[in-house]
Amino acid sequence: MPSGRTHDRITLWGLPFLTALTFGHTQSGNITLIVSGAFLFSGLMFGPDLDIYSVQYKRWGYLRWVWIPYQKTLRHRSLLSHGLIIGTTLRILYLGCWLGILGIFLLGIAQLVWDVGWSWQLLVKSVQQSLTQHTGEWLALYLGLELGAMSHAVSDWGSSVYKRFQKQGSRGLLPRGKMKKRKLPPRSTRRSRSAVVKRRPKH
Repeated sequence: MPSGRTHDRITLWGLPFLTALTFGHTQSGNITLIVSGAFLFSGLMFGPDLDIYSVQYKRWGYLRWVWIPYQKTLRHRSLLSHGLIIGTTLRILYLGCWLGILGIFLLGIAQLVWDVGWSWQLLVKSVQQSLTQHTGEWLALYLGLELGAMSHAVSDWGSSVYKRFQKQGSRGLLPRGKMKKRKLPPRSTRRSRSAVVKRRPKH
């Protein structure tokens, strides 16, 4: 598996190409900025390796404790953390839950101290309006986050395939389920055969 520095280099090297490609396709500076920023954030701080004690995890600083339940729940390099679309979606929902809890806490304090009026209906309505009025921006944000995670997951997969190729040759390129393994007889049968060989008289 590539090191954290290697993943960082892939993210930084890929950023100019993604920026140029996005702007050439959309001709929008706003969309390009969102996609590029999300790609950079995902590659450096919001990638699949948040499921272990990694460089990405340490970059959260004093907020790194937020990802401890995430690490304890998921197995490293599982489909839920490194899977395409699934991994990014799950991390967004997970972080969104924490942000929702923090928002409710802060709004509660604001209501007690400054008598700020708010309700669940207003909150839900504002979120729905944002999603409806800025659909393109939200899609660009998700696309950037997913591309940053994909660059990480694909490099992990390529590194694993290369290592298997070095050890097993072309057989290592096949899926593990399709690799034929020689079946060994049961241990009891092997022991009995070795005992027969030992007992044979010498001529």
